[in-house]
Amino acid sequence: MSFPELGLSEGVLRAVAEAGYEHPTPIQKQAIPQILMGRDVLGCAQTGTGKTAGFTLPMIDILSQGRAKARMPRSLILEPTRELAAQVEQNFETYGKYSRLTTALLIGGVSFTEQEKKLDRGVDVLIATPGRLLDHFERGKVLMNDVGFLVIDEADRMLDMGFIPDVERIVGLITRSHQTLFFSATMPAEIRRLADRFLRDPKEISVTPPASVAETVEQAMGVIEPRDKRAALRAILRTQVVKNALLFCNRKRDVGVLHRSLTRHGYNAGALHGDLEQWQRMETLDRFKSGDIQLLVCSDVAARGLDIAAVSHVFNFDVPTHPEDYVHRIGRTGRAGRQGHAFTLATPDDGKYIAAIEKLIGTRIPRVEIEEIAAAEFGEETKKSKRRGARRKPAGQKTSEAPSRTRDARRKDQGGKRDSRRRRDRIEDAPDYGDTPFGETDQVPAFLRRSTG
Repeated sequence: MSFPELGLSEGVLRAVAEAGYEHPTPIQKQAIPQILMGRDVLGCAQTGTGKTAGFTLPMIDILSQGRAKARMPRSLILEPTRELAAQVEQNFETYGKYSRLTTALLIGGVSFTEQEKKLDRGVDVLIATPGRLLDHFERGKVLMNDVGFLVIDEADRMLDMGFIPDVERIVGLITRSHQTLFFSATMPAEIRRLADRFLRDPKEISVTPPASVAETVEQAMGVIEPRDKRAALRAILRTQVVKNALLFCNRKRDVGVLHRSLTRHGYNAGALHGDLEQWQRMETLDRFKSGDIQLLVCSDVAARGLDIAAVSHVFNFDVPTHPEDYVHRIGRTGRAGRQGHAFTLATPDDGKYIAAIEKLIGTRIPRVEIEEIAAAEFGEETKKSKRRGARRKPAGQKTSEAPSRTRDARRKDQGGKRDSRRRRDRIEDAPDYGDTPFGETDQVPAFLRRSTG
């Protein structure tokens, strides 16, 4: 099927062709005709399937007739993050170049004044994060009386981030009968209940199994002690050709720690997390997309929906505590038919999280022995640790003399080593994917055997 067969207008088709697209993705094939018919849509699709264009293209045609009134947008798109909202606006700029639609972006980290000026002129498409939209509403700067088209995007992420009460309030403010599109990468029970409340006789579309991993992504995982993770990461980076990579940490503080460590060791790295100003976040993303930054250390703010088509590697420096986040993180690579690689650095205590991830994706992540890959790097770290230890010895103590140790201290150390080995081999509620336990290794995947030479 080609785009002209979907019933889109000549101007939209021209813009799509100029963007270099010839054939719609599966979700676009199914969603666009239904949206043009005026039906509500409930879409379940994994990241990278082209769903943003799946609703922006028909919206441009539907909204081409009519005119917006001051402070009364004709359509509303809700996104969980600033980056996703900005990306949707870019889609309207790309595909709506031959239409006269006006857009406004309401996100945090940007001046209220400029946003209010756009609202006062009237906008056809309002793209917003829930918190900033409600801020404008409470100031009396935006009214929902004329919204005839509502899109709730990344609904499961809204749930994770605690935005559902805000979304429910916003939907309650829309008094006019409207067409609703509801998209989610996963469909847990809570999201299903919301969809049943918000949608009327929707057309349900599911182009891939919920929370599936693209076949183009080659996965691997290694189990290692927390103190060795940075050294292991550097060693893995040196064993293969990394065009560019996203490195995910669970906490914003750890993003800064890993970023400083990589730059100190000579890597071209940047950092992205929610505490940065909006202009800093957008500038960092632009530099990563253009190739000025090779490694981008980030929190889960970058895991959902960002259109970075050519990411060669994703590294989970921390195992995500929510299994859905694993799918979205590694979904940043292997896009548009390209081969991608995803590596996870797990600790012995991450067994229950890995078990939950493998249960969700329905397959076992291949294990590798990190110590073998990273032996040279660990040797370097050991030498540095010894040099630091020697500098810290009390004055007057000879470096060749080891301090005396009591029998109880030696027993304590030996017990700790045994406990560490037990943790490494432990399976915590793991599903049955064969006889290989959590910490035991498989054959090393091909992408980890490649050398940079």
